[in-house]
Amino acid sequence: MKKLSLLLFAAALSTSVFAQDLKLPALSPNAKISQDFSTSSIEITYSRPSMRGRKIFGELVAYGNVWRTGANSATKVKFGEDVTIGGQPVKAGEYAIYTIPGATEWEIILNKGLGNWGTAGYDKADDVARFKVAPKALDKNVNTFTMNIGNITFNSCNLEMMWEKTKVIIPVKANNEERLSASIDKAINNPNIPYFQAANYYYETDQHLDKAMTYVDKALESNPKAFWMWSLKARIAQKQNNKAVAIEAAQKSMDAAKGSAFEAEYVNNMTRIINSYNKKS
Repeated sequence: MKKLSLLLFAAALSTSVFAQDLKLPALSPNAKISQDFSTSSIEITYSRPSMRGRKIFGELVAYGNVWRTGANSATKVKFGEDVTIGGQPVKAGEYAIYTIPGATEWEIILNKGLGNWGTAGYDKADDVARFKVAPKALDKNVNTFTMNIGNITFNSCNLEMMWEKTKVIIPVKANNEERLSASIDKAINNPNIPYFQAANYYYETDQHLDKAMTYVDKALESNPKAFWMWSLKARIAQKQNNKAVAIEAAQKSMDAAKGSAFEAEYVNNMTRIINSYNKKS
């Protein structure tokens, strides 16, 4: 009897060790997205269920009910700075994303319940933001639930969710314009003056084009053969409707680019600027 007990114990022990070593493919594998945005980043942590022949929205994911927005534990989003999401201000930090899907309207919820398992433990009192968006219909099925961060600019981006033939787009805006302008003004007074970067920022955000032109000229003073700087000057002048300066800068950009690996690219781009004026003449 004692020998039989030892054999049974050994068998149980080996089964336990085997179970600990066994790793099977997850039906809803975990994923993490980290995207640089504005002056910080956005991170999304979620699980990715697949259709597996099932009808998703309206059946597996019921309309009108709070959904965990994925599978397993709560889907999380982390903002590295204060943002406006769906038109509502949200402080920097990490939040659970819940949604209430509908045929023509989705409600998006940011909630403090980071430790929740799915919707278990969800409490409306912990919501920090709620807003509605209209879903978009896709032509083809997205088999695996997918989240993405796209359409990124200096101060805006979209959080995107796609599954089955549904896509939901959530607009995010960084409240950074005042802060960045103040940082640029401060940096301009430092020894290593970032003239080109400041000019490019103002050009891309359509702000202070006069400052942008002043700064790109300052940058060119120390590097007059920089074809990328002449290109920026041409584009700033074009936005200012300054034909003469735009054409002159475009020509100088092409001349300076000759012999470089980027010659064809800059000749093509600057020729388009020059030709845009010739068409108007």
